[in-house]
Amino acid sequence: MVIGNGALSFSQLHEIGVYGGGSNYIGDVGNTTYINPSKFAGGILYKWNVHERYSWRASLVHTTLTNSDASSNLSYRNERMFSFENKITEASAGMEFTFWDFNLLQDGLLWSPYIYSGITYFKYDDLYYKIGETIAKKYEYNTGFAIPITVGVKARIGWRFMLGLEISAKLTSTDNIDGSFSSFTAKDKAPNFGNSLSSDWYVFTGMTFTYTFGRPPCYCP
Repeated sequence: MVIGNGALSFSQLHEIGVYGGGSNYIGDVGNTTYINPSKFAGGILYKWNVHERYSWRASLVHTTLTNSDASSNLSYRNERMFSFENKITEASAGMEFTFWDFNLLQDGLLWSPYIYSGITYFKYDDLYYKIGETIAKKYEYNTGFAIPITVGVKARIGWRFMLGLEISAKLTSTDNIDGSFSSFTAKDKAPNFGNSLSSDWYVFTGMTFTYTFGRPPCYCP
């Protein structure tokens, strides 16, 4: 790749570390606050920095999503009083774009805002409500896809460590994280409810902490 009058040979420089933060759900049960972390989300993270502004990124994160109509400011949800809990394990892969040049071998303060997107594959509990009951029940596991929409800011700490703060909203392929649109069939199952034309969302709010390693880039005139 030619830059100006010279060529840049950017070798593989890697990051590996952990993710920690909180999660919240947005859908047909409970409050609809966009950023409202209520349960811990944690996992592992890997990046392959192929350019000063582009990185391939992969992660594995586990959390529990929960919400309750009691926390909603909508009167009909308060009267309904449904609630649920759903365990989520997701694997995500895609590309991270850094707005400013981010040369990990540069001296001095190094930080930049960034965005990330790709594809997420996740496992979740299929839920349903029994007639006369307000707490969702699990009947099997299921899987789905989501599109992550992530914004954040990252900075170098010391020479080998990176710290990132980010918010990541996931648009899922299902409308049944909360049990509102279940395909389960049983005589005692309550009718489906909510907006079947709108999929569920969940949001991660947290930080990444990674260690950098690998052969450094070589700048050749």
